[in-house]
Amino acid sequence: MDRGTQGGAIFAKNHPIGSLSQIGALFRKDLLLELRQQYSFYGVVLYIGATIFVLYMALESPESRVWNGLFWVVQLFICINAVAKSFLQEAPGRMLYYGTLVSPVYFVLSKLLFNALLMLAMSTLSYGLFSLFLEHPVLRPGPFFGLVLLGGVSLSLVFTFLAAIAAKAQQNAAIMAIMGFPIIIPQLILLMKLSMAAFSTVGTFPTTPLLMLGAMDVMVVLLASILFPYLWKD
Repeated sequence: MDRGTQGGAIFAKNHPIGSLSQIGALFRKDLLLELRQQYSFYGVVLYIGATIFVLYMALESPESRVWNGLFWVVQLFICINAVAKSFLQEAPGRMLYYGTLVSPVYFVLSKLLFNALLMLAMSTLSYGLFSLFLEHPVLRPGPFFGLVLLGGVSLSLVFTFLAAIAAKAQQNAAIMAIMGFPIIIPQLILLMKLSMAAFSTVGTFPTTPLLMLGAMDVMVVLLASILFPYLWKD
């Protein structure tokens, strides 16, 4: 059996290895591509370092509200640079080939998983550099770091879904900007309000916004699973 036939067997829709194995195989494919094209990963790392260093040179020690707002705005642009390319780098011919091997639901779920883990790494790096350069004003770093990870995953899910839609349009950047603005701004405001509780030792984190954020994540995953197969056929 040649390599092409073996690859088809691995990704076959009715293969007994099951859906989790198909998602895992697609995830490994994205990971290997990311490791092979390291300029993309290091480009995002350079963007994070350069942005935070410029903020350090300009502000040095901003007060807590400014620190919090800057952090989440930087997170937004990190996510755009790290995640939005996930579908745009897939050639149309390659997408047709994947369509003969795997279900579109498994394909989009593997993209959501990979980008979520990538954004977890980028969020951790960003928070570490912010704490190092910009005089860490967070009084409860544990809960704040947990919210950073949750926020990074939420942003990655939204932009992965938007990238899937934009990849089918000619004006990719314009589509992402138009569709992303009304979706991501409420999410950013919610994250900023939630994270402000970490800058004080009084009070607790509100549970209702956390539940709303989790519900939004579940909704994005469900919408991607339902709508992406129709995008794939186009």
